[in-house]
Amino acid sequence: MIKHVFIDFNGTLLDDVDLCLDLLNRMLKDQNKELVDIKKYKEIFKFPVKDYYVDAGIDFNIEPFESLAKKFMDEYVIEYKKCKLYDGIIDTLDFLKSEGINLYILSASKQSILDEQCRYFNLTRHFDKIIGIKTIYANSKEDVAMEFIDSSNIDKQEAIFIGDTLHDYEVAKAVGINCILVESGHQSHNVLKAANTTILKDLNELKENFDEIFN
Repeated sequence: MIKHVFIDFNGTLLDDVDLCLDLLNRMLKDQNKELVDIKKYKEIFKFPVKDYYVDAGIDFNIEPFESLAKKFMDEYVIEYKKCKLYDGIIDTLDFLKSEGINLYILSASKQSILDEQCRYFNLTRHFDKIIGIKTIYANSKEDVAMEFIDSSNIDKQEAIFIGDTLHDYEVAKAVGINCILVESGHQSHNVLKAANTTILKDLNELKENFDEIFN
C-alpha cells in the first residue's frame, strides 16, 4: 500500500514548458542559432540540462554553460508567475491528502526558488516537505531524495515518485522506489516510454486510478 508520494515540480505540478522553451529560444537567437519548436523541445529535453542545451544547438564556446544557466534562472524567476499549475492539481492534492497520503515535492530546482514558487502558487500547505537542491544548475536530486527517505525512516515499498522526465524515473530507481510518469510536461510520451513504467496523461489521473495505484 502506498503511503508516501514524491512529486516533481516543474512540468508535473507547474506548467512551465512554454516558458522554458521561450527562454531556450532567446539563448539560441542570441547565438544566431536555429530556434526549437515545442515538438523538438519535448524530444531533446533531458538532465543534466547542460546536455540538452548542446542538443538544442547552444555553443558553449560563445558563452559558457554557467553564464547561460544564471541568465536563464534570472529571467525565469522574473517570469514564472506567467505560468499556472496544471488544471485540477489542487483538487487532486486535496483528494490524496483526504486518503491519508503523505505528499512531498522533490525537485531539481534550487531550494530557495522552489520555496518561493510554492508560496506564490499556494502549494506549501498541501505538502509535508518541499525538497530542492542547493544550486541553480539543475543537477540530480537523487542525493537529497535518499537523504530525506533515510532520515525519515520511510518504507520504500510504500513510496512512489511521480515526474515528467526520464531523469525522474532514474532518480526513483536509484533511490529504490517505484515511479509513475506524466506526459503533460517536458518530455514526450515517445521519450518517456523508454522507462517501461506507468505513464499517465497528467497527475489528475491518480484519482481515477487510485485503487489500482495505491492499494
